[in-house]
Amino acid sequence: MDNTDKISEKQVEAYLKEHPDFLTQHESLLDFLTPPMRWSGDKVVDLQSYMLDKLRGEQDDLKDAANLLINTTRENMLIQTRTHASVIAMLEASTLENLIHVISMDMPMLLDVDAVSLCFETGGEDFGEIDNPGLRWFAPNTVKKVLGSDNEFAKLLEHTSDDGSVFGEAAGIVRSAALARIGPQNALPAGLLALGSRTKGSFHGGQGTDLLMFLARVLEHCLLNLMKK
Repeated sequence: MDNTDKISEKQVEAYLKEHPDFLTQHESLLDFLTPPMRWSGDKVVDLQSYMLDKLRGEQDDLKDAANLLINTTRENMLIQTRTHASVIAMLEASTLENLIHVISMDMPMLLDVDAVSLCFETGGEDFGEIDNPGLRWFAPNTVKKVLGSDNEFAKLLEHTSDDGSVFGEAAGIVRSAALARIGPQNALPAGLLALGSRTKGSFHGGQGTDLLMFLARVLEHCLLNLMKK
């Protein structure tokens, strides 16, 4: 554009007079304008107060975001601590029966959930169907049906109900669940580690599953080791 196309200050002034609501419709311009200390007349327009309020609002948003980050970090650290405590408890189990007791009786308290269940499909030749109230037994191919495919190793259910096949006597209170695949490996049949909560939404798709899968892999390792004894 040449100089003849430049807009003059008078043109800008005239345009704003014809469009008194221009700044209201284009508030982002206030971030680039230098406001006067005071406007006087029939109406007082305090741009500095407006910009100060805007900055205060942005500061409040930043504080909320920081508090959310801090709370999320604390929750993640707490979950990590609980997971490590559960892993230590499993590693200290000296027999298969002790391990099942840790999973069904100790882990709900350690993980702060309402129920923990260990489920396996029938048909493991060496594993056998151990008569233990802490174990649940599935029909063949149930794990694949529950998780959806062989490539799915964990699943978080925000809302769920159980007929007792997974959580047994605790099925009536479970409203949300986290499931992780166990096996199949060597004599260990396909199975599930299931965590249940009475609160809907305790587990949901927005959560990570790394710690859950870590817990399942350690459990799998403990099971295979104790089966050799």
